[in-house]
This record gives sequence, C-alpha cells and structure tokens, in this order.
Amino acid sequence: MEEWKIPYTNLRPMEQEMEGELREAFERVLARSWYILGEEDREFEKAFSEYCGVKYCVGTGNGLDALMLVLKAIGVKAGDEVIIPSNTYIASALAVTYVNAMPVFTEPDIQTFNIDPVEIESKITDKTKVIMPVHLYGQPCDMDSIMHIAQKYNLIVIEDCAQAHGALYKGKKVGSFGKAAGFSFYPGKNLGALGDAGAVTTNDEKVADKVRNLGNYGSNYKYHHIYKGNNSRLDELQAAFLRVKLPYLNRINSERRRIAERYLSEIINPEIILPYTIPKTECVWHVFSVRCKRRNELELFLNNQGIATNKHYPIPLHLQECYKDFKIQQGSLPIAEEISATQLSLPMYYGLTDSEIDYVVEKLNEFGLN
Repeated sequence: MEEWKIPYTNLRPMEQEMEGELREAFERVLARSWYILGEEDREFEKAFSEYCGVKYCVGTGNGLDALMLVLKAIGVKAGDEVIIPSNTYIASALAVTYVNAMPVFTEPDIQTFNIDPVEIESKITDKTKVIMPVHLYGQPCDMDSIMHIAQKYNLIVIEDCAQAHGALYKGKKVGSFGKAAGFSFYPGKNLGALGDAGAVTTNDEKVADKVRNLGNYGSNYKYHHIYKGNNSRLDELQAAFLRVKLPYLNRINSERRRIAERYLSEIINPEIILPYTIPKTECVWHVFSVRCKRRNELELFLNNQGIATNKHYPIPLHLQECYKDFKIQQGSLPIAEEISATQLSLPMYYGLTDSEIDYVVEKLNEFGLN
C-alpha cells in the first residue's frame, strides 16, 4: 500500500475509538452461532429506521442490491425508464440495468453536482417510471423540486443515499422523501460496515416486505418462493458492527462538517472552485469535491507533496464502455463531462488533524504560484 503524508481516507482513527465495542460485537455473534437473519439484523434495522425517520428498514448485501431490490419491488421492468444523473457511481445505473429497465442519463447542476430538476423534466417520456436522485458526496438534492415533478407526472422517487447517511434537507433526513431509498455501508462510507452491506428504507410496508422476500431468494417462508428472488441479506456480523457504529454517526458527520468548513473558509486559490453548499441543508461531506480547470496538474502537484486525492468520477456514466450500446456521443451531456474533467476530491475523514488540514490548505493555496 502506498504511503502518503496525508492519505485520502483513513479508517483507523475512527475504528480505534470503538475497537473494544467492535470486538465485543464479534464475540457476541460468534457465541450465538447465528449468522444470517437474526437478532443483530433486526435490531440494526430498527435503529436505522428510527435514525432516518422512517417506518421500515431492510438490510441487504450491499448498496447496489438495495437499489436493485427496490426497483424490482415496485415493479420496474423492461421498457421502463429511470432518470438518473450521469455523474454518479456506476451502481446507480447498474441497479436499473439489472431489472432490464433503461437508465436515462441526465445532467447535473454545475454548482451542487446533483441532478438538475430542470433537466429531469426535460427527460420525461411516456416510458418514465422512476426518478432516482443521488445525494452525491453527501449533499442533499433539491427534494422539493424533485417531489413536485414526480407528483406532477405521477412518477415514483427512489433515493440513492449511498453517500449521504444522516444528511438533512430542510430538517428531514434523506432516505425519507421518496417511495424508498437505498443505502450502502461500504467500509469507507460515513456509516460503514467492515465489509459489504446495504439497506433499504421506506414508509411503505408492502415495499419493505417485498424487498425482504426478494432478497431472501423470493421466499416469505422457508422453502416457499413467491418471487424469482436474489440472495442479498445483511449478515449478522456486519449488522452487529453497524449497531456499534450508528451511535457515533452524528459525531462523525459533525467532524466532517468542521473539516469542510475549514476548507471552505481557508482555501483561497482562485484556480480552485469550491463546492456550493445548498441553503437549509446539512451536507455530511462523504466527499469534499473541488473543481479546477487544470485538474490533472493539481492532482500531480498535491500527490508530489504527499497528499492523496481521488476523482469522483473521471468518466461520466453515459461514456462508460459498458453502456457504449446506448450510442451516446461525447458532448451530449456537457455539464456532466465538465465535472468529470475538472473534479478532484480532497482528504476527508474522521481523525484528520488540524495540522494535516493546515498542510492541505497551504499546498492548495500554493498551486499555480510558481
């Protein structure tokens, strides 16, 4: 593993604080010898649904499966269209593809990086069934506008909350606006397991039940299979770890906000375009994303100074090799392409010290001076 003066992310500071509790959780699961669909899963689902302000939570194997199972549960099928942003992680599109529907790639807002409601409306056809807003980088989407459009055209909203655990839009948690939402608990997320894990949140009991059955081989009772389902369940060990971590989430998010506030107030290099924060929202800063016309030069400069960075994402979805059969030409979604060409993610994690933040800010402000 490459050694960095300041890594892009570092899980150890957070894990060290809760290491004793994580070990206890492991021992508790091991002592029960019950590893699938047990008490840990039930208790985490209860706690996370309460945290998100919804009635139901269903654990899944990962975030991609969470989205895919929701789409299956609400009846999305071949011939249906699902509107998604083009600048997001591939899982958003794959979930649509896996139910044989058509992802409709849509432009983001250049300031927020989130899907542009105006662009959503322009993409609606008689085949559109779902709008899937992605709360990218932990920044809530404009949910008032999106819900208004959905109501106007009788569409279903499924939120992709994979990067936004605990984010607030006008005082309400993301994952509680649409028909349902998918969460990822990949280890690097603000609320991360120690392996792959995910969940669906919803206020609709029928959707919750169907997602649970679909994720359990389509079974509502052992050896009784009412759907052609999948195997995607939150295992007991990961549920136990998530139960340990959930009470820490608000503190983790608060620390990320503090780091972001320092970046926002102290990075003054005119070549660096800072992220825009939406009024009446609380971003949880899963990613702190800047833009720079000379992004590749900036990346090399920072890396040479020992500062690790990342790019989210260097190729927009509509230009990915796996979707070349869509025959979408370069230049067709210029805002998504502009973000992909200029975006750079800075170190952001719980445990990033003030002196490390000082160093990152110093180097960013030095870029281009020589």
